[in-house]
Amino acid sequence: MATQEIVKLVTDTVTKEAFGIWFLIGAALVFLMQAGFAMVETGFTRAKNAGNIIMKNLMDFCIGTVVFILLGFSLMMAEDYAFGVIGIPNLKILTDFGGFLKDGGAPSFVFNLVFCATAATIVSGAMAERTRFLSYCLYSGVISLIVYPIEAGWVWNPQGWLVNLGFHDFAGSAAIHAVGGITALIGAIMVGPRLGKYNKDKSGKVTRVNAIPGHAVTLGALGCFILWFGWYGFNGAAAWDGESLASIFVTTTVAPAVATCTTMIFTWVKSGKPDVSMCLNASLAGLVGITAGCDALNAVGAAIVGVVSGILVVVVVELLDLKLHIDDPVGAVGVHFANGVWGTIAVGLLADPAAPAGLKGALYTGDFRLFGVQALGISCILAWTAVTMSLTFLIIKKTAGLRVTTEEEIRGLDATEHGLPGAYADFAPAVDGSCYGYDDAVVVSGDVPSAEAVPVRTVSLPDPGGVKFTKIEIVCRESRFEALKSAMMDIGITGMTVSHVLGCGAQKGKPEYYRGVQIEATLLPKIQVDIVVSKVPVRAVIETAKKVLYTGHIGDGKIFVYDVENVVKVRTGEEGYDALQDVE
Repeated sequence: MATQEIVKLVTDTVTKEAFGIWFLIGAALVFLMQAGFAMVETGFTRAKNAGNIIMKNLMDFCIGTVVFILLGFSLMMAEDYAFGVIGIPNLKILTDFGGFLKDGGAPSFVFNLVFCATAATIVSGAMAERTRFLSYCLYSGVISLIVYPIEAGWVWNPQGWLVNLGFHDFAGSAAIHAVGGITALIGAIMVGPRLGKYNKDKSGKVTRVNAIPGHAVTLGALGCFILWFGWYGFNGAAAWDGESLASIFVTTTVAPAVATCTTMIFTWVKSGKPDVSMCLNASLAGLVGITAGCDALNAVGAAIVGVVSGILVVVVVELLDLKLHIDDPVGAVGVHFANGVWGTIAVGLLADPAAPAGLKGALYTGDFRLFGVQALGISCILAWTAVTMSLTFLIIKKTAGLRVTTEEEIRGLDATEHGLPGAYADFAPAVDGSCYGYDDAVVVSGDVPSAEAVPVRTVSLPDPGGVKFTKIEIVCRESRFEALKSAMMDIGITGMTVSHVLGCGAQKGKPEYYRGVQIEATLLPKIQVDIVVSKVPVRAVIETAKKVLYTGHIGDGKIFVYDVENVVKVRTGEEGYDALQDVE
């Protein structure tokens, strides 16, 4: 053998082994995405259900592993296929595990398993906060056992009928995300909206859509970054050489970045401010959109995918919520279903013949054959999933029950489904009876020695004689207190009482929006400032407070004015006008 041939053989062997290792590393990155999904869903929902969501994401993978090893993997990657549609199960993975490992089946099993778990976990967020845990476990088992393996076999098994037609879904826009997305849509419809999400009149017509913000945008952002990081393994693990891997990394970066910028601008123009949660959704939407064609599109094509994904996710999320009144707390349908379909179709339009995959997109060649195949493939995958998952949810709803009771939903699923008092261990400080520095305070009762109290002058209750006392009660943001206090001092107010309160109320100021829905007033921490005046004009206090507190946004506060009969200064016993004057 010539030296050049030996060098080539060694190089090819090393390269093959290196990409085999990268294949398994990619599987590990995809597994890490389970944590990303858990964080996104937890952050976008309320704290009382955080433990339940973590549990569902954990069990998606664990239940999926059990059923996938029992039957799912054999259905998906069977060597024998009936009409290219249904794999004939081969249980070698159970009966001869050692031989299965030697045959090189283990890497394929692990890789396809983590993809299967991804399809299952997409549904968790759309059905969050009101779904029975048992019912969710049953659904998760069904999708990993039958639904995903069969349609994924069409796409990735060499004998699958879509593969033989030329259907291209490199990493799963259709086989994973569209499947999880349409299942999320069906599940959200069947389980119904969360309590308080939609106000209805007596006829059942929705009269108002209420925003229910998530409890921790920071958790959602962390999950988004974890998912983006894991997506390099999701899209890149199956790369066959260094050139294709580099190209995949480029498109996997460009599409979500452009999608996020697009959504930021779109929501900024539409609502007056860039929407944080929508931008997080947009990053994921761009990743979903590029997943099918990450090896077939160039950077320009990835950017086009990103622009469409960035607009599409906002339109679909708001369409479902504001028009169709389908409650999807995390935007799973807009991210995965809509962009899974778009990403699959985009391959038929934008595939660059010069890209590593070498496919012929219609906009480059004028040939619409690939576009037709992509449209047929995604339609059949969606039809299969819609039928099987509708039957699954219907059976679960009629037997085990799909939704928790009203009382359980109000209390939160952490407590009712898992016996968990709170996923955050209720970090509110407890009352422990500590003195906090007041150990030496004088307790006054009965006769008090003159050394412990100032002399008290006893006076008779004076006739107001035309002197009017007015109490002004101001409820406002705590952040504005220092400015309010300074302004009050400037107009002659020398005393005030401040209390921490919870406040809410309908406002006519500038509205705020969460995911396109106007945020209604809710109980929020406030401060209450009480001032009693006689000398300082009431109108001066009111106008000064309005000037200091006004921003035009919900929560600026309210001012209440009351008549006061009398004022008594406890220390001196003075009453009436003199009691309000800080002079000896």
